[in-house]
Amino acid sequence: MESLQWLTNLFTNTESVAHIALLYAVVIAVGVYLGKIKICGISLGVTFVLFAGIVAGHFGFTAPTDILTFIQDFGLILFVFMIGLQVGPGFFESFGTVGIKLNGLAATAILLNILVMFACYFIFFNTSDSTALPMMVGTLYGAVTNTPGLGAANEALGSVYGDQAPQIASAYACAYPLGVLGIIGAIILIRYICKVKLDKEEEALTAQEGAKATQKPHHMHLEVTNKYLEGKTLLQVHDFLNRDFVCSRILHDGHVSIPNRNTVFHLGDQLYIVSSEADYEAIVAFIGPVIEVDWAQQDQPLVSKRILVTNPSINGKSFGQMHFSSVYGVNVTRVTRHGMDIFASPSLPLQVGDRIMVVGPEDAVERVASKMGNSIKRLDAPNIATIFVGIFVGIIFGSLPFIPGMPLMKLGIAGGPLIIAILIGRYGYKVKLVTYTTTSANMMLREIGLVLFLASVGIKAGAGFFETVMQGDGLLYVLTGFLITVIPILIVGPIARMRFKFNYFTIAGMISGTYTDPPALAYSNSICSKEAPAVGYSTVYPLSMFLRILTAQLIVLFFCQ
Repeated sequence: MESLQWLTNLFTNTESVAHIALLYAVVIAVGVYLGKIKICGISLGVTFVLFAGIVAGHFGFTAPTDILTFIQDFGLILFVFMIGLQVGPGFFESFGTVGIKLNGLAATAILLNILVMFACYFIFFNTSDSTALPMMVGTLYGAVTNTPGLGAANEALGSVYGDQAPQIASAYACAYPLGVLGIIGAIILIRYICKVKLDKEEEALTAQEGAKATQKPHHMHLEVTNKYLEGKTLLQVHDFLNRDFVCSRILHDGHVSIPNRNTVFHLGDQLYIVSSEADYEAIVAFIGPVIEVDWAQQDQPLVSKRILVTNPSINGKSFGQMHFSSVYGVNVTRVTRHGMDIFASPSLPLQVGDRIMVVGPEDAVERVASKMGNSIKRLDAPNIATIFVGIFVGIIFGSLPFIPGMPLMKLGIAGGPLIIAILIGRYGYKVKLVTYTTTSANMMLREIGLVLFLASVGIKAGAGFFETVMQGDGLLYVLTGFLITVIPILIVGPIARMRFKFNYFTIAGMISGTYTDPPALAYSNSICSKEAPAVGYSTVYPLSMFLRILTAQLIVLFFCQ
């Protein structure tokens, strides 16, 4: 038996580094594997790590509280920061005409979640119990399946209660499973309340399908027939039209060349022009008709090549500042960013990770490629400095009281890094911060942060979890959580349909994004062949995530003291 003493110590010596590492490895691995099990086509995903941690904590497989707290907080910081970095580039762009309506509906649903929570608190619980409202906050965030909100509430409760903070993860765990099912069930119920026919919704999407006319590039071959343009330079034509377009090739007297701002137009010239879809009709009306052109005859071989921007010094420079035509003798017609083709207007800033379409002589195109970097290996290396600079600034920002004289009124380690990450993701290039990370790198760091947080919360809550469920208010948390989940959806969903006439699939995506719930999005995508659910989800997700985290702290700081 003495020969196995080392194994016993490994599992029982809670102070050893090996024990703590083993604890997290077991809890996370078991939770991730169990989270892949699907019931009725639905799985809990990595959230099952929380339940694995609860079981471990219940049986005394634990670690020192200060270590658990540190890993919990660090995991939360990493998780919310990577979320902010991901949603940052599209956060402010989501507030278009349609985006404002969808985000307004999402904010309304979030407010209703909170109001229903307070109603349940006053109806079902003893308000003289100081732990009742914090536990309802845990129920709220389980019901809306929002883990960052749970983290923000936990962090705020630590500021208010110190070491005596209630273990709200127990209530979260009670409400979460039925929260996932409730979101999907309510989306299905809206379909019948509003008498939606899925095939007709698909037809409506097909009729209105299309990218933003102001961004999607439009390619055309034109012949110069406007007598006014005879002898005018490309710059003069551009200034007169006051429209952004790129003339990448010109066929004059049987020869093809790359035009620049000083190139003179003549009647009969044939042009290859790229513009935004919104501008192409005005350009055709002014220059001349669309024609078919054979570009085979040319003075020198011209090539078209997609070049990857990986040189950090280019980050944030606009196309106008780069002077591609005058300096390099090439033209850039469009940019591919985050999978979307965008017209290369002079004011558009370049970002690391962009792919630009360059047209010109082969040697000139290669010079541009060298200037841009064009190295996939550079993108494979994550920009660690940007991440930790952002976390540093985010923690300081989150520690500042946003109401002077009230030190507890602060965004904390969840809200601060989230806001700074959103700003860096959108504007980091202006201060020479390279914010590009591959999707896989972002997801890896995000998931690591999430599972560390969930495991820590679960282990800490495990000691009293089963007593809470079996002897306490566990079933009440399940019931009130279901009400918090379903009631706001059944109010906001029909309003979005009947008042604002949104497509059902867009509504399904909007609800999934409001609840930041991937399983609900997966269901919405499964019933629609278009991208409407994903568009609705991504439109409201950034603001919803921000509001979930912010309101978690505000509820605790204003009502739980």
